[in-house]
Amino acid sequence: MRAIVTLLVIVVIVGIVGVATGFFKFSGTPGELPKVAISGGSLPKVNADTGSISLGTKKEAVSVPDVKVEQKQTSVDVPTIAVKKPE
Repeated sequence: MRAIVTLLVIVVIVGIVGVATGFFKFSGTPGELPKVAISGGSLPKVNADTGSISLGTKKEAVSVPDVKVEQKQTSVDVPTIAVKKPE
């Protein structure tokens, strides 16, 4: 196991030295994305049969409670806010 790791380290060091001294030279050409053209096409056609809804009003007799509210004057403490402008 130790021999394999040592051999691997030596190969990596030789590779680094080879690239640094110019012994190994890498070159390539830049890549390019493929050209894609989209043309034609249409949306799907859908026919849907739906029901109908009608809105309106009609007169109905409904029982409504008659509530009487009495008001009387009383004194209570209410919060106040005072804002003063700076001078």
